[in-house]
Amino acid sequence: MTHPQHMTHQQRAHSRSRTTGRFLGIGLTILAALSTQSAARAQDKVTVMLDWFVNPDHAPLFVAQEAGYFRDAGLEVELIAPANPNDPPKLVAAGKADVAISYQPQLHIQVDQGLPLRRIGTLVSTPLNSLVVLADGPIKSIADLKGRKVGFSVGGFEDVLLKAMLERHGLTLDDVTLINVNFSLSPSIISGQVDAVIGAFRNFELNQMDIVGKPGRAFYIEEEGVPTYDELILVAHADNLADPRLRRLVDAIEQGTQYLINHPDESWKLFLRGRSDLDDELNRRAWRDTLPRFALRPAALDGGRYARFAKFLEHHGMIGSARAVSDYATELAPVE
Repeated sequence: MTHPQHMTHQQRAHSRSRTTGRFLGIGLTILAALSTQSAARAQDKVTVMLDWFVNPDHAPLFVAQEAGYFRDAGLEVELIAPANPNDPPKLVAAGKADVAISYQPQLHIQVDQGLPLRRIGTLVSTPLNSLVVLADGPIKSIADLKGRKVGFSVGGFEDVLLKAMLERHGLTLDDVTLINVNFSLSPSIISGQVDAVIGAFRNFELNQMDIVGKPGRAFYIEEEGVPTYDELILVAHADNLADPRLRRLVDAIEQGTQYLINHPDESWKLFLRGRSDLDDELNRRAWRDTLPRFALRPAALDGGRYARFAKFLEHHGMIGSARAVSDYATELAPVE
């Protein structure tokens, strides 16, 4: 080997070039490895349980998924439709899922029962629930329900909604006959089994009825004595609120919502990607009608609004007491 002192200028230059190249190659290899590890770490897995089968109510989630907003936030999000719609919040409470899509009224009741759940975001920021009658039927006002049959799907909360609406018009639950029609809300009113149904989603049942040539008319609960509330919310375990994945998830949903509002036609195509079975008249109409009801600021929490609704539930005996809002809802800290 030639000693450095005996090298020619050309040899020294060649040696320096070779040494520099070797270290540069090693450096690039290390950087590539670190970059790969960072990318692997960045794609944090999050499991989101839906409240029901996939439908336009979930549009911001699927747009965020298909448009890459979850990926850009470093998240690998799995969206799962439940076998039983009552299970998602319970699975989150048990630590078997990260986030569940649920309902604000259900959240109040479940926290009152001891489930460790917190609202961390809003998907649909207005009630979808309504009282529906046939448009050309005899019920022109809620007062006309006296002596009539009213169908419902889920007892408890729907009874309370109906009770509050009737009271505003001088009636009580004793003035109507309640009939459990399970989930056949539209068919039961179209067939004449009942005169009205409570619990009908205004973006679905009204469209179903119109499609079959039996248009309905909705009485909106928030205009008839029921405090407004968020219909669909995101809930997480109370012990996991400091998990940075949660705020990244909610922020990505906000991006999905913004894209959805700005580009509804392109978003519809994203929603249908791999789900062509959803491309029907009912879902197209529901998509149109749900669009203005999505929360433009999913992370934002209106504490006063939640407190008013808790008082309403307390007054009607649905919960033992109206707890502090922080006991069941929060606005997550921004990602730094």
